[in-house]
Amino acid sequence: MLSTFSSRGPLLLATVLLTGLLVGCVSTQSTSSSSSNGPAQAQSADAGENGENGLKPFGEVVPDSARTDPGLLTTHRFDGTLYVELPDSLIGRELLMVSRAAQTPDGFGYGGEKTNTQVLRWQRRGEQLYLRVVSHEDMAEENDPVYQAVQNSNLEPIIQSFSIEALNEDSTGVVAEVTDLFTSDVPSLGLPSGAREEFQVRRLDGDRTYIKGVESFPQNTDVETVLTYQAENPPSSASTKTLTVEMNHSMVLLPEEPMQPRLCDDRVGYFSVERTNYSSDEQRATEECFITRWQLEPKDPEAYARGELVEPKEPIVYYIDPATPEKWRPYLKQGVEDWQSAFREAGFKNAILAKDPPPAEEDSTFDPDDIRYSTIRYFASEVQNAYGPHVHDPRSGQILESDIGWYHNVMNLLRNWYFVQTAAVNPEARRPVFSTEVMGELVRFVAAHEVGHTLGLPHNMGSSNAVPVDSLRSPAYMEDHGTAPSIMDYARFNYVAQPGDGVDNFLPKIGIYDKWSVRWGYTKRPTGSPEAQARMLDDMILERADDPRYFFGESGSIDPRSQSEDLGRNAMEASRLGVANLKRILPNLIEWTSEDGQDYATLEELYGAVVNQWRRYMGHVSQHLGGVHETPKTYNQDGPVYEPVSAADQERAVDFLLDHAFQTPTWMVEADVLRRIEHAGALERVREAQVGVLESVLDPERMARMLETEAMSEDDVYGVGDLFGDLRGGVWAELESGSAVDPYRRSLQRGYLEQLGHLMTAEVEAPPPEYRQYIDYTPVNVSQSDIRPYVRAELEALREDVQQGLRRTSDDRTRMHLQDVLARIDKTLDNDAEA
Repeated sequence: MLSTFSSRGPLLLATVLLTGLLVGCVSTQSTSSSSSNGPAQAQSADAGENGENGLKPFGEVVPDSARTDPGLLTTHRFDGTLYVELPDSLIGRELLMVSRAAQTPDGFGYGGEKTNTQVLRWQRRGEQLYLRVVSHEDMAEENDPVYQAVQNSNLEPIIQSFSIEALNEDSTGVVAEVTDLFTSDVPSLGLPSGAREEFQVRRLDGDRTYIKGVESFPQNTDVETVLTYQAENPPSSASTKTLTVEMNHSMVLLPEEPMQPRLCDDRVGYFSVERTNYSSDEQRATEECFITRWQLEPKDPEAYARGELVEPKEPIVYYIDPATPEKWRPYLKQGVEDWQSAFREAGFKNAILAKDPPPAEEDSTFDPDDIRYSTIRYFASEVQNAYGPHVHDPRSGQILESDIGWYHNVMNLLRNWYFVQTAAVNPEARRPVFSTEVMGELVRFVAAHEVGHTLGLPHNMGSSNAVPVDSLRSPAYMEDHGTAPSIMDYARFNYVAQPGDGVDNFLPKIGIYDKWSVRWGYTKRPTGSPEAQARMLDDMILERADDPRYFFGESGSIDPRSQSEDLGRNAMEASRLGVANLKRILPNLIEWTSEDGQDYATLEELYGAVVNQWRRYMGHVSQHLGGVHETPKTYNQDGPVYEPVSAADQERAVDFLLDHAFQTPTWMVEADVLRRIEHAGALERVREAQVGVLESVLDPERMARMLETEAMSEDDVYGVGDLFGDLRGGVWAELESGSAVDPYRRSLQRGYLEQLGHLMTAEVEAPPPEYRQYIDYTPVNVSQSDIRPYVRAELEALREDVQQGLRRTSDDRTRMHLQDVLARIDKTLDNDAEA
């Protein structure tokens, strides 16, 4: 899926999920392009019957004053209208329509992101043209009797019809007006349904909607439109009740002969396309999956077959946006060309290149919108992000083009990460503005990560788990390997290294997994079916199956090995060292952010980044509770796919949280810092941070997994009862000692009670079916599970402990607090009894 470096709101989450679906696993292959729903055969018969009857001369339809742009579809613009010439050769051919929100209002989303991808074909019937959407989910071979059944179940919808008004000047095609396609409310070309719902869009206003620009190139035609909607809840300028968005639609000609696909394998990470094959020899409809990749063909096939490095016929080339500040261009180029080492593993040299756009005197036709050019687009925006999408052929997975989106303010995000993760041991990070060289290397890292997405590689969140924590403290290891075997992990910067270790490289780099996965996906294999090639590729995987450096772990997993932003094989030890470094940074925060004449905005931002980093460490450890290791396997591999995290590791995780989360992190309350950035907030901040960890630990889905492990395992397990017992002993430790409960601990204890109360009433809602493959969801009926009996037993045990604690303490505030606790427990139990 697209790389996302910053958090997003509800609309943006929906947009990301939608975009991930389009780029990843939903654009799928279907019937042959000679479908009976819109083939060239039907067109030619109708054309012969009708001929030129009723058509006007070309000159009467397209005046000399029209602005003409030749290309895939030759376009003519005049008087606010758009006409296209559709050559006969394109009738029945499949084209990919890629729609993007090119410019958006504040609060809507990120300009440049895809809103829809669909395959279209033009069909002619007499003097009418129909634009149909082609299904790519089902397929069958044309010589198979089931082919007709597949056709009957995949009628292609018509999204618009157009009257043919003339033949073109040489009578090799037809001319039609298509203005309404882009200026009327065609759902698949306008706002996504999620945006319409969120912003309460009522209708498209045609008076404020127009075609802004049209460009035609040899392989694609692009149309830019400005769409204005009436909306009850627009994302900005609410008083206007108006939402205006600029859309870019690129109609791309798909290759006449699809590239030979390569079958997916869950053990190797690639974006993919899927289809259902009804011609399979299996006794069922077979789900097939192809990886997305560029088509690289060796210039010298004989030398390639001998194992020599050869150049591809057509290398992957990225052009740097001319709007990019000059000082960052070399680093962006390095980030692109760092992948050359990976392609050498696949037998190619100079397979991926970065270039400046050619000067106009050398190539006056260069345009970033031309699909022949892949570009790193530079956006002057406060958005802290970068993303790496690609456009691919849904019939084969062939990547056709990519434009990486680079937002100027991603550098601020990089500054924050690098500061809070390395400043304790890295003098170069101890400043509010980094040197060009330091920031340039951070830019290079992000560029390489985004380029990886455009090569077909998704996030590999399990990669960093391969590295022993001690290795992250080794200068030699870090210099050779970086933070993880894959730059596609979110293994940002080395927060584990301690003062005195001598580490001076803190960044990820193209790693051993990246090189291996490119070798797996891009090596040119001997001619054979995808299934035959898959057997050879399976051998590659089995050779490395026991080596954790070649492990692929998906995002959003309940596997604690596959987490975002974590480092090392031992999350408890890595997080302990990370917290130690945060404790070193905070007392120096004022000095290291100081700028004469500046206010304390940077101090406030980086203090917040320190607290958020602590939250990440707590999350990395919490994930072990009820965690399950997921290791995709095939029948020729031993052992289970799913294995619960060991009882010992879960117990160690709870011990860590008791020490570092539920013992008050008083080091966060740095008065010298806080009194420069706020009048109040420390008590609430600590409460929110601690209770947030507690709510994560006592999550119903997590507890359901622990209960299932108890039910299925014959070995000793760390169960829900053990968890409650350990939490009570730590969160309520003052009850046994009789010591006073301070304000921070009182807030935490009330948070504990509220979470137990929530568990007595809450139910878990399943995510929408279309999202379940991207979210590890654990089904549980809380009211009928063992969760509530455990909670009730915990409340009753806690009530006894509180009553004893009241007799032990002499502190007035503590007594007041404990009496309130008893009242809350009784109310929760009484409400449950009434229910």
